[in-house]
Order: sequence, then structure tokens, then C-alpha cells
Amino acid sequence: MDFVKKILHQISRKSEAVSQITFDEDYNVPDARPDVGRMIQKKGEVTIGDVQISEGKARVFGGLTFHLLYVSDGERRRICQLSGELPIDETIHLDGLTGGDKVCITWEVEDLNLHLINSRKLGVRAIVTLHAWIEELCDLAVPMEIRGESDVAVKRKEYRVVELAVQKKDVLRVKKELTIPSGKPELHEILWQDLEVRGLDLRSEEGRVSAQGELFVFCLYSDGEEDHPLQWVEQALPFQAEVECQGCISEMIPRIESTLGQTTLEIQPDSDGEERVLQAEAVLELDICLYQEETVSLLQDVYHPHRECIPKVQEETLESLLIRNSSKCRLTDKLQMRVPKNKILQICHSDGKIKIDEERNVENGIEVTGVVELRALYVVSDDEMPFYAAETALPFRHTIEVPGIGPDCRYELQSSIDQLSTTMPDSSDIEAKVVLNLNALVFRRRKEMVMQYVEEKDRDPEELQSLPGITCYFVKPGDTLWDIAKKFYTTTDKIRELNELKTETLTPMQQLLVERV
Repeated sequence: MDFVKKILHQISRKSEAVSQITFDEDYNVPDARPDVGRMIQKKGEVTIGDVQISEGKARVFGGLTFHLLYVSDGERRRICQLSGELPIDETIHLDGLTGGDKVCITWEVEDLNLHLINSRKLGVRAIVTLHAWIEELCDLAVPMEIRGESDVAVKRKEYRVVELAVQKKDVLRVKKELTIPSGKPELHEILWQDLEVRGLDLRSEEGRVSAQGELFVFCLYSDGEEDHPLQWVEQALPFQAEVECQGCISEMIPRIESTLGQTTLEIQPDSDGEERVLQAEAVLELDICLYQEETVSLLQDVYHPHRECIPKVQEETLESLLIRNSSKCRLTDKLQMRVPKNKILQICHSDGKIKIDEERNVENGIEVTGVVELRALYVVSDDEMPFYAAETALPFRHTIEVPGIGPDCRYELQSSIDQLSTTMPDSSDIEAKVVLNLNALVFRRRKEMVMQYVEEKDRDPEELQSLPGITCYFVKPGDTLWDIAKKFYTTTDKIRELNELKTETLTPMQQLLVERV
């Protein structure tokens, strides 16, 4: 017997591993940079350059880049910045990894600590966590029909299934311009910059994936005059963009991961030739997975009145969509800022990142625990050196509602900062308000015996001759027309016709006449 089969595309993680890299290095301040006096603010990021794959191992090359905003040492104190990079060469062990596999890697700077050894040397300590996994595309062939067999009776069962329809990786570039207000001086040197994407909305449309959100740009700069105070500008720049995506339609269920890659902020002249334009560019690396949901009627059993049919089955996993839920978590906390002698005059800029510590299934939901690592740059009442910064962590615990979630479910969680604001209730406190997006795509996985092929044998003629041509049968609890027809080598249509049945509903002890075909 030949089956007409449907191919269900599914994606799974073949293997995954976590590796931690510890940095404890000395860094010499470049000759072109002034001596370091007081450190104001720091940040770090990881770049992945190359991944070399061998049997069971992935060798990762890249670097940890750190940035420092500081006050120079000496009589003429001024605010300066420097950047440095520490190399990464890490081997991650992944079970089952082969040369043709695609390794996915995400990173997280767990801790970055810069301390002053002397004015020309910094101690750099950091922990970088690399998460690596192998995504595997699996094709599951399920039987839908039997080809070219007229006398074969089939039993079907309907399933609601979800399958991977589109998978691709792409890059979305956001380029915006910010013009310095007329009341501020021209740009000379960028001392500190921060580019973030907030409120990102990614959607599947006909033949494309669209994106809209806001590019938050912060720039602390000098106008080139030593006796002039530093200036800063901050603005949210709305954007819309799209990438082509063949096979994509609006009805598909999206799971689109976005990672902020390279960002640049460059000084450009305006139409009058003045250095008053900031050109901001951000690269969003997109991991696009689009699912589609449908009802399929799979073959469960077959029989032939004159041949013995033995279905051969194998346990397979079928997935269905349980829920797609978007949830918001709102945080408010008052931060105590320790500023000796001086009062806080103004907050220049604040930014944050989410660190999830734990995800776990609870009754009718997914509980997410973590912190928002918050960084704030502010001005105090010190005319000579007014800039200070503080770092803190806002803990959160939030439950995403998922009715019916259980151990047979898997989920994909996405988190992002939707809104972040800081205000000053008084001159010594900063109040932070954060809105998090916590989105879950939950699938129910169930094990089913799926027919692979049918072994056919000729029936014993003597056995067939020994069976009565017509039988009076009393229905037993749980019996179906299918079961009875298979047992007596007939068809369901024949039983319905002979007994004038209007429906397939049977009752225990119901009397039926069954005629062998």
C-alpha cells in the first residue's frame, strides 16, 4: 500500500550548552588618552567574529569591548572617554555537533568591573556567559490517504497541528538623523553615546516582515572649547522598516527574535555646513520563524475485507498551539543616589537591560524572575566636574497567564524594555519607572503513534470459509462501526445499509446484523 503523505516541518534544539568566560586583565591606557582620575560610567558588549565547527565542538572567536567615561587626572580636569577590547577564544562542547550544523550563539555580560590600578592602568574584571545551541529542522511525514486502493477501509483522526512554514535570518538596518537644537552649540567630539531600540513591533505581512519602533539616541558631546560646559542631547526617533520574506503571510504565527548588533553615531554637517547633525544607525539581527496552524486528518488504521493488513507505527511528536500571550510588567522603585556634598540637579540619561534569572511553569502560567539593570547619568551642583553616574538593579517577578500549561508544553519567551523613564522627586533621589514586554508562544506537545507502512498478507481461505456469511451481533460498550466492520470482514457502509442506520452512534446491547463481504 502506498500512502499519500503530508510533510510537517518542525524545529527543535538538537543540543545546547552554556559556557562562562572570566576576564581578569590589566589594561594600559593608550598614549593618546589623558590620565584617568575618577571613573564616571562604564559599559560592555560582546562581538562574535567567527565560529569554527568540529565534531562535538564549536570554537568561538570574538571580543569583549568595554567603554569608559572618566575625569582626567591632573590640574586641568576634563571629561574623556576610552574604549578597549579583550579577545575571546572559547571552545564550547555540544553533543552531536557535526560539520553541517548551524550553531546559534547569544551572549550576556554578567558583570563588568573596572578599577583604577594607577592613572595609566586599569584592572578589567568581567564574566561573559555564552549560550550556544544547535537548531535542527525535522520533517515529519504523516499518512493522509491510501493511493490506488478501492476496497481498503480507513480510520482517521483529526488533529490540530502547527508547523514551521518559514525560517530565515536577516538583517534590518535603521538609519535616522537627529539635528542639534539651535540653542545648543555645534558638535565637536562625542564623549558618550547610547543607542537603544524600544517598543519594537515585528509583524508578518504578505511577503515581508515589517518593523516599527523607536530608536533612542543619547549623545554627550563637547563643542571643542575647554572652558565651555559639556552638552547632551537625547531623542526618540520613530522608525518603520521591512525585510523581504518569501512565503510569509499575515495569518502566520510569528516568533521573531531581534538582537541589536552594531550601532554607530556620526557627526555630519547640516545644509549650512555646521556640525549639527547626528547620523544614527543600528543593525537589528532578525531570527525569523513563522508557524502556521491547520487541521489534518491522519490515518489511524486500515483494513481490507480479503487481505490481512498489519499497520506498522512509530511514536512521533505532534505540536499544536496552546496560546500566544503578550504581557506587560510595570516596575517602580526609588533609587538612593549617593552623591557626596552635592545635590542632584538633573538626570541626563538612563538606560537598562533585562536579565532573566529563572523561568518556570506554575499553575496556569509561566513565572519569570529577574532584574532590570539600570544605569543613570546625572548632573550635580559641582561647576568644575558635575557628571556622576550610578548603577542599580530593579528586581521583578511576573507571571504570564497561560491557562492549561503543563509538563507536555514547550514555550518560547521574549522579553524587552517597552518604556523606561527616570524622574527626580527631590534632589537626592531618583525614581525609575520601567515597563517590560514579556511575550510567550506556547506549544502543546503530544506523543502519537503514526503509521509508517502497512504489511499485507493473504488471508487463510479456510479461515474465511469457516466464518458465517451473516452474524447477529450485540454491541459492546466502546464499540464503533469501524471496529465491528473490521472484526467481521465487511464495511461500515454495508452495516449501515443492512441495519438502516441513520447515524454512526451505537448503544450497548444494540442488535446488528453483520454480513461478510
